[in-house]
Amino acid sequence: MNLKNLVYAALLTALAIVIPISFGVLAVTVGPFSATLASHVPMFLAMFLGPVPAAMVGIGSAIGFLITKGAVVASRAFMHTFVGMFGAYLLKKGVSYSKVVAITAPVHGILEALVVIPFGFTMEKILIAVGVGTILHHVVDGVIAFSVVKILSKAGNFSSVKATH
Repeated sequence: MNLKNLVYAALLTALAIVIPISFGVLAVTVGPFSATLASHVPMFLAMFLGPVPAAMVGIGSAIGFLITKGAVVASRAFMHTFVGMFGAYLLKKGVSYSKVVAITAPVHGILEALVVIPFGFTMEKILIAVGVGTILHHVVDGVIAFSVVKILSKAGNFSSVKATH
C-alpha cells in the first residue's frame, strides 16, 4: 500500500469512528438491530483501496460503535471488517461496484445475524431485525457510497476509484 492509499485508509477509518459518535441522530434502534445512516459508506469506499484498508476501516467502525452503542452493536460493526475485505477482493477481480454491493449484502446480513446469537436474542429478532435490516441498510449505504464515489472520481481526488465500478 502506498502512502496516498494509507492516508485515505486512515481518513476513512477516522470517519468510521466518528460517524456513530457524531451522527447518532441518524440512528434507528429496534432490539438488536440498529442502523446509522451512512455508517457503511467508509467501508464501501475502503473497498476500492484494497482488503487491508477495508479491514482497517471495519475495525474503526467497531471502535466507534463500541464507544457509542456497546458490545452488541460493536460486534456487528466488526463484521464490516470481513464484508469490506470480501468486497475489496471482488473489486480487485473486476466485479462491478453494483454487483459487489449485491453480493456482499446477504453476506453482511448473515454475519451480523450470526454475531448477535451469543447475546441471547430470539431467532426471529436475529433473522428479521438483524439479518434483513442489515441487508436493507447495506443497500441504502451502498447507493450513498456510489454517489460519493462518482463525486470523488470526477473531482480527481480519489484516483483509486473508478465511477464505472
